[in-house]
Amino acid sequence: MTLWSITTVALAALRRNRMRSLLTTLGIVIGVAAVVMMQSMGEGATAYVGQTISGLGSNMLIVQPGARRTVGPPTFGAPLFTTSDVEAIRQQAWDVARVVPSNTRMLRIVDGSSNRNAGVNGVTAEYFEVRQWGTALGRLITAEDNLRAAQVCVLGQTVREALFTNQDPVGQEIRVHDVLCRVIGVMEPNGASAFGQDQDDVIFMPFSTFSRRIVGTDRVGSIMVSAVSADQIDSAKEQIAAVLRSRRHILPGEEDDFAVRDPREVQAVLQTVTGILTLLLAGVAAVSLVVGGIGIMNIMLVSVTERTREIGVRLAIGARSGDILTQFLVEATILSVLGGLIGIGAGLAGAYGVARVIGIPYVVPGLAIPIAFGVSALIGVIFGVVPARKAARLSPLAALRYE
Repeated sequence: MTLWSITTVALAALRRNRMRSLLTTLGIVIGVAAVVMMQSMGEGATAYVGQTISGLGSNMLIVQPGARRTVGPPTFGAPLFTTSDVEAIRQQAWDVARVVPSNTRMLRIVDGSSNRNAGVNGVTAEYFEVRQWGTALGRLITAEDNLRAAQVCVLGQTVREALFTNQDPVGQEIRVHDVLCRVIGVMEPNGASAFGQDQDDVIFMPFSTFSRRIVGTDRVGSIMVSAVSADQIDSAKEQIAAVLRSRRHILPGEEDDFAVRDPREVQAVLQTVTGILTLLLAGVAAVSLVVGGIGIMNIMLVSVTERTREIGVRLAIGARSGDILTQFLVEATILSVLGGLIGIGAGLAGAYGVARVIGIPYVVPGLAIPIAFGVSALIGVIFGVVPARKAARLSPLAALRYE
């Protein structure tokens, strides 16, 4: 018999038991769907981390006081930076495009009877260029605002909604701690950071105003730096470190009391973690593929027993053992391939739905799809061998006598 005729016979046998055939493929469907879904969500999470880190700013570095640690913020206890340190970096680090001093405090914000705590940032005009942030209403802080130590501020969307609801806050006065501040703008929504912090629950003030009227010192809590290009980030880090080591009188061989943080390092760590978790979850999901294969073998063994007389008749009229073996292998393979196709569709649909719910990018896992399909087909062949061999080894006479 030709392969085509054997396949036709196998399809006819499967159609006679449609419900059983469908239920048999269920284990493969679940396994393939789980693998595809886990891979898609893992790649989506990795893409989300990359987008979030990229959204921190253009070629950005963050300089903080305190000894550097591999993960987490620098240790406390080191002296803060000065405005002279900021100017020294600007003048001596030639691969640095922008240098932005920044201070942050959690303060009480009051507007009439409405009030809330929010992060208040004292920044210069260049801060928004580095972060690539803009306003939805009004304007941003300018260099002139810093020169005049103007009592103005820009609200994040979360603060705007809490204090002004549907009103236009531009031109209104609010109290930040003990300082009256005129609202000049509202930031565009920026969402959560890579660590889950609400980047809209914030108020921006000119750095000079914040230093003089809020904290009472010109010390700098952190310095945000933008390299001239992505290729120069590493050299910019070295130059910043050299400037600060000199200004902070750190001797050769001594540990830095500051940290130059590169968001790419955080991105690499997070992507490694998400990659490992994705592989682990996909491995767990792949176990159901094996369970599905066992289900196919079990049903095929039952099918061989039920069709013993049919097999005997076919052998008696001239069918070869190889034809019987091929037929049952084809039936098992069809079941697993059908389950693989349905599972791929279900996995992609499930990944799309979950991605929309949790807010990560939807990514089609290009490599996982052919691998999952190939594994599902291979499982049909592997787990179909035992029942196929059992059917092929039946004696025609014994099969015809089987009741």
